[in-house]
Amino acid sequence: MIKTENKKISCLIIEDEKPARDLIKNYLIKYENIEFLGECKNGFEGIKAIGEYKPDIIFLDIQMPKLTGFEMLELLDEIPEVIFTTAYDQFAIKAFELNAVDYLMKPFSRDRFSQSLDKAVSRIISNTKNQVKPLINHISETKETLDRIVVKTGSKVTVLSLDEIINIEAEDDYVMIYTKDNRFLKNETMNYYEKHLPSLDFIRIHRSSIVKINQIKHIEHYAKENYLVILTNGSKLKVSKSRLKELKSELDF
Repeated sequence: MIKTENKKISCLIIEDEKPARDLIKNYLIKYENIEFLGECKNGFEGIKAIGEYKPDIIFLDIQMPKLTGFEMLELLDEIPEVIFTTAYDQFAIKAFELNAVDYLMKPFSRDRFSQSLDKAVSRIISNTKNQVKPLINHISETKETLDRIVVKTGSKVTVLSLDEIINIEAEDDYVMIYTKDNRFLKNETMNYYEKHLPSLDFIRIHRSSIVKINQIKHIEHYAKENYLVILTNGSKLKVSKSRLKELKSELDF
């Protein structure tokens, strides 16, 4: 184990399977310079615990119910050193290796655990920037079609089904996602959502607007060649000239 000059490095386990949590805790016992902060059974608990304890390292499962490991990381302002614990497919493992991110393929041995922990501790000591952000971006971009969007408001995490979404608007370097009763700011781009939302359900009508097709009430001509989309909730959104033909074709106008 790499020496940490008497400074304890803290860690947190975020894993929905108890046997996996117990195995990691058992492997950690012999490391006197690692401070075990606690364990979380899901991503919601994980976000709260990371905000409260600010661990140096997290052991993170990917395939968790309610909130996946990747979705959880997307919502963090600052990401600790991450060691993924996973039974994920080889495509994802290749992505980990390309981005130099540590992972433990279940079931993992004590020796494999030690190797991964040593790497993480070494990066912390040398203050080497981890490569988790590029990995998240890679996984996000290679995802074919979204089936939900996870957002965070303050300390509250909300999982939005696509059925709830009415429209999405550009908001500087973010987007604003509108539902019937709320709106949510998300650190993402309009191009990303145009690419990854199902095209049968959503359409981009302007560089700053994407709308749910079944929420369009009608198109309104208001000046010269300018048009507005009127949504079922009464919202009025501009349609760009370049998008008008596609929109009329989609709506069979």
